[in-house]
Amino acid sequence: MVRAVRPRVPSPRRARRARKAWSRLSDDELLKLRFCDLGLTVRGSPIERSVRRLYAELRARGIRCQPHVWLAEEWFTPDGVPGIAVPFYLAHPRLTRLERHLMTQAEGGDSRSFMRILRHEAGHAIDNAYRLRRRKCWREVFGSASQRYPQRYTARPASRRYVHHLGDWYAQAHPTEDFAETFAVWLTPRSAWRTRYVGWPALRKLLLVEQLMTEARGRVPPVRNRTRIEPIETNRRTLGEHYRRKLAHYGRYRRSTIDVLLQWLFSAERPRRDALRVATLLRANRRALIERVSRELGLPRYSVREIVRAMIDRSDALQLYIRGDRRDAVHVARWLLERLASLYSQGETPHMPL
Repeated sequence: MVRAVRPRVPSPRRARRARKAWSRLSDDELLKLRFCDLGLTVRGSPIERSVRRLYAELRARGIRCQPHVWLAEEWFTPDGVPGIAVPFYLAHPRLTRLERHLMTQAEGGDSRSFMRILRHEAGHAIDNAYRLRRRKCWREVFGSASQRYPQRYTARPASRRYVHHLGDWYAQAHPTEDFAETFAVWLTPRSAWRTRYVGWPALRKLLLVEQLMTEARGRVPPVRNRTRIEPIETNRRTLGEHYRRKLAHYGRYRRSTIDVLLQWLFSAERPRRDALRVATLLRANRRALIERVSRELGLPRYSVREIVRAMIDRSDALQLYIRGDRRDAVHVARWLLERLASLYSQGETPHMPL
């Protein structure tokens, strides 16, 4: 049994002084600081508003459980804990910039992607709170939660057995991720999941989530512990040590095919002030790209559409810009889509690291 340890929480005034002291430091100076000296808290940070929004969405569905949120090194929801750890770098814009500089992206670094990840993690927390994975109907639809968790998985873009929420076909990684992704789609306001997933085997999963949440409506969850695993305020590691470990970890895994090609063809640096974002270009030309590539390669529009969606998600996360003019960029995007669609149609799906 994990015993909850109540860490020392800095006073709001002391936390503000600490943040003001380091927010103007250079990257090299910032990396020398320890996590516990940053004075970071969820309260008063950009995270707080999104957490309140999540709670409002849960209340609107009649769910009494409100997952507690704390700051840690990464996103995670511990097994058996109805709470969510949020990365420290999202608590202050200066740390978000540092994360992007060192890792090329900040996962959850904008309000839209933050809410998508938060709803996904809320799925894990609700699963823990109501012990849903123990239910026979859960196992029959999603599979066994005790399956070994893979270090990487092979995506099947054309499968309709899974919902799409975070991107990279993440629901295919493990039964618990399948549930969390399905829960997130169900929870998202105005997601129109009944219409979007009509005729899909994935609809059965969404209907089960609806059933389980109807049964849980108004009920106090049986698991209500407030355990916080590896909170920032007790972490004596420096930011430099954290990023050395993180870079070494991600260096062991090959980036997904989509990331590799996107970063090869487009720019992570804004080449000029009026440069267009790749995600904006793809959204504006999505329909034409899908029609042309599906027709030329003889592939189902659905499969091509999902690849375009993945391209948009990843170029958004990587914050990429086009290099030349708009017309040339559309040609490059079409070539990339044709390349990826050909690979997927031949079964050469990328292995996604977890």
